[in-house]
Amino acid sequence: MAKTDVLTLGILGMLAEQPLHGYQIRKRLGSELGPFRALSYGSLYPALKRMVGAGLIHAVGEDDAAGTGSRRSRIAYALTDAGRARLEQELASAGANSYDDDSFDLRFSLFGQTDSATRLRILEGRRMRLSERIEELQEMRRRQRERADAYTAELHRHGLERVEREVEWLDQLIENERSATRGENGPAASAGDN
Repeated sequence: MAKTDVLTLGILGMLAEQPLHGYQIRKRLGSELGPFRALSYGSLYPALKRMVGAGLIHAVGEDDAAGTGSRRSRIAYALTDAGRARLEQELASAGANSYDDDSFDLRFSLFGQTDSATRLRILEGRRMRLSERIEELQEMRRRQRERADAYTAELHRHGLERVEREVEWLDQLIENERSATRGENGPAASAGDN
C-alpha cells in the first residue's frame, strides 16, 4: 500500500466517526497512529483535496474554529457514500499490504470496524511476516558476530528481541480472536487485558 493510500485509509477511518477539520484529522492521526506522527499540512491538505475530487469526502461547512472566536474559518470534512463504500472495501481486504510495517498499525487501529475473519487474516499475515524477519535477523547476527563491534551487536540483539515480543503479542491476539469467533470467551478486545 503506497503511503498516499495509507493516508487516505487513515482519513476515511477518522471521518467514519464524525466530520473533522484538517487540524483535527492531523492531530488524531499523529496521536493515535504511529505512521503519521510527522504528517505535515503539506501532505494532509493535498490528500484531502484529492479525496474531495475523487468524491470520497466533502466539505460540510465552515465555522469559526469550533467556537474559539478565531477569524479564520475552518472547513470540516465528512465521508460521502462513495467514501463509506471505499472504507468498507478497504476494511474487508487483507492483502499483503495490510500487514506491512507501513500500514499494519493503521489497519490494527481500525479493527473495531473490521470483521473478525479479516482481522484474523491480517494478524496471521503480520505474524508470518515477522517470523520471516526473525529468521533473517538471526542469520544476520550469526554472520555479523565476528565482525560487529559491541554496539552494533547490541543493536541487532535489541531488534531481534523487539520483533520476538511483537510475535508473542500477535500470538495472543490471534488466540483471542479465534476464541471470540468460537464464542468461548468474550470479545477479542480483551487481548490487552491478558
